[in-house]
Formats: sequence, C-alpha cells, structure tokens
Amino acid sequence: MRAVTYTRKGSSDVLEIVDREPAAPGRGEVRVRIHVSGVNPTDWKARAREDWPMPFPDVVPNQDGAGVVEAVGDAVDGLDVGDRVWVYLAAHERPTGTAQESTVLPAARVVRLPEGVGFDVGASLGVPATTAHRALTVHEFGPARLSPGSLAGRTVLVQGGAGAVGHAAIQLAAWAGAVVITTVSSDAKERLARRAGAHHVFHYPDEKLADRILETAPDGVDHIVEVSPATNAGLDVRVLANHGVVAYYATDKGETFSLPVMASFAKNARWQGVLLYTVGQDALTAAAEDITAALRDGALPVGEGAGLPLIWYPLDETAEAHDAVENGAVGKVLIRVTE
Repeated sequence: MRAVTYTRKGSSDVLEIVDREPAAPGRGEVRVRIHVSGVNPTDWKARAREDWPMPFPDVVPNQDGAGVVEAVGDAVDGLDVGDRVWVYLAAHERPTGTAQESTVLPAARVVRLPEGVGFDVGASLGVPATTAHRALTVHEFGPARLSPGSLAGRTVLVQGGAGAVGHAAIQLAAWAGAVVITTVSSDAKERLARRAGAHHVFHYPDEKLADRILETAPDGVDHIVEVSPATNAGLDVRVLANHGVVAYYATDKGETFSLPVMASFAKNARWQGVLLYTVGQDALTAAAEDITAALRDGALPVGEGAGLPLIWYPLDETAEAHDAVENGAVGKVLIRVTE
C-alpha cells in the first residue's frame, strides 16, 4: 500500500510516499481502508514545529479520515468488516495517521457512518466537529450532551465562523436549538456562515462589534466558541451573559491573552480550554455519539452550499494539501486516498 511519511521535522518537503505492507490489527484495534483523509492545522504543526519532538522515528500524518473497515482484531464489538466509518485522532500517540491507504487504530476512534453519509463528510468531522462539541458542552449550567432542543433558549457566539471548527460549531449549535451569532472577516465568509446555519453574522474588525452583538442578545451570550482569545478576550467578557463560558481552542494571533479581571469574575465567567488530545475518552465518546446523531438528522453537511467548500488533493500531493491549510485555505482540505 502507499503511505505518506516523514522521518524528521520541517517544511512539507520532508513528506514522502513509500510502499509498505498493511499492518494487522491487534487486540482492540481495527484496520480501515482510507478513502478520504482530512487535513487540520494540527497536522502540519505536528510535522513542522521543532519544539514538538518527533513522537516516533517514522510518522504518517493526518488525524481524521473516512473509509471502510477491512480487518478487525480480537475483543472488538460493534464494528465489522465492510462497515463504512469515520475516524478521529488516528495519529494521536501512534505513528499511523490517515495519509495512507490503510491504517490501524483503536476501535474507540472508529465510528460507523450513518447510511447515505459520504466519506467527504466523514473525513471533515474528527478534530473540527469534536472540538466544537466539547466547546458547546462545558457550560456550568448547560447540557453535557447535544441533541435537538438541548440548547434551546441559549445564545451561542462563534468567533470566526468560516473556519472548520467554527462551521461545525454553527451547525451543531443550530441543530441543538440555539440562536447562533458568528463573526467573519468578509462578505464571502458571511455567505458561508449563513449557509452553515448562523442566524446573525457580524464583520470584524469593527469598533462597535460588541454593541451590535448586544443589540441582538441584550442579556448576553451564553456560550462563546473562541478561536482567538488573544484578540477577543475583552469583547468576549463584555458580551458574555452571567455564568457564561468562553471555550477557547486555538492560539490564533497570540500565545497569551489578558482580560479585565473584575468584569470577568463579576459575571462568574468560565474560561474553558479545549484540547482533544487531553480531554479524555469519555468526552470523545460522547462527542462521537452526538455527532453521529446529528449526521443521521442531516445536520452536518459539507461543501460550498453548506458553508464549507471542499478543496481536494490526491495522495501524492499531500505536501500541497498541508501547505494549503498552513496558508489559511478557506474551506476543508481533503485528500482522496482511494477511489
């Protein structure tokens, strides 16, 4: 089989295609024939950042993907050969990501795709949708699980609604019954956010942005899904409702941020970090189950008409796919691994 690997840190030039035999799944593992691999910022960062050590001598990148189960190890229940599945965290603490024709991973990270859901959707879930689910379920008085109506009566602000996590957060929040506000930087991104299901869209930068949000949500917003706390912390506190939560998942525009202390504690604000690699299996399993329920309801479509353009590359252009994500491609970058 063909696999994309790297043996040292660096630019996308370190990626190369090799031929190797498919591995046999061990106890509690399955082997999945990957049809589509999804690329996320974490994938190129894991390859490029010199301050993150090489976890293995040889690494196949990409955490997310979708395909068909082709072998099942011992002690695996609920998955069978031939099942169409989506996978997540394939390369977490393992050298076997989805940029290859077959990959072996723990059965807990393999989830059946509902009938009629394409591999393009499945490969677009993983990191973005699971991050969005976690961000929407950490409110002190909010639901720990998402379902239709679980966020009814709540207002969600998604900062950066045209990104992959922002897109998934809009879709999941709207499916769960929330009023969804989002921020974007252009008219084109506004169109994408509205197609994803956002009810109110505001542009940034705008010195009156907080006022505009509060005109829409006079009592404040209950949940904020935050991509750039370094930029938005002050605004977040201003528009937050009492007991609101700011769930931040990225370091866009800076590794540190400051906030007005009194205004934050006066609202009993919760600042909740979200990192899938350390969140624990219970939260990941809950997310996978709720995301699958949303898929059955048709709530997580992808593509231009659904607010998330798809940008395709073949497996032998995985380096170009990584570069596209690193350079801020608008939409979801996918690799067609198997026809």
